[in-house]
Amino acid sequence: MPKSINKVIKFLIAGDFFLLSGWGLLGPIFAIFIIQNITIGNAAEGAKVAGFAALSYWMIKSFLQIPISRYLDRVHGEKDDFWFMILGLFIAGLSPFGFLVSFLPWHIYAFQILNATGMALFVPSWNAIFTRHIDKGKEAFEWGMDSTFLGLGMGITGAIGGIMVATIGFEVIFILVGTLTLFSCFLLLLIYKDILPTDHTMDHFFSRFRFLPFKKSKEL
Repeated sequence: MPKSINKVIKFLIAGDFFLLSGWGLLGPIFAIFIIQNITIGNAAEGAKVAGFAALSYWMIKSFLQIPISRYLDRVHGEKDDFWFMILGLFIAGLSPFGFLVSFLPWHIYAFQILNATGMALFVPSWNAIFTRHIDKGKEAFEWGMDSTFLGLGMGITGAIGGIMVATIGFEVIFILVGTLTLFSCFLLLLIYKDILPTDHTMDHFFSRFRFLPFKKSKEL
């Protein structure tokens, strides 16, 4: 990634890349999973469940995004945007693990709704932060970089997902999707100082548990 792109934008693009590359593994084979594991070979019923799963995701995400976006616009500063983004990714990262234990149609709908809720929190807040931190005069290039990385990631992992299903089954794919989503969440936590320079919440957290070599603050 070019050095001329600022750190926040680089991490936002990288987080987006890992997030959607992970979900790219699942996209082409999700309906097959439903037919084989939820409707047990009934292709017609499986197609119906897959259709309603897509409907439940897009309806909930679309319904929640507008009020969330309006709330984020009303609250000044980026603290709310940052934590909504992190919370949304964390919630979305839980849903693939839920598919692992699903065996009824309503399980699929429930975890799709969970995923939709997480993405409704994530997408407006990510877009808001990206828009504010984009390098002046490079708006088209940096949005284009994000789109290019997403296209490459989802295209490659879509093919990989199909190969993996044929060789090692669905379980590993769900674990990878959840892991990559949570890894994206971790990546974006690393830029909290660049977005929230006066907020020491994560300094306290990391210094207590020694996950990263931050110095303890004076309050501790």
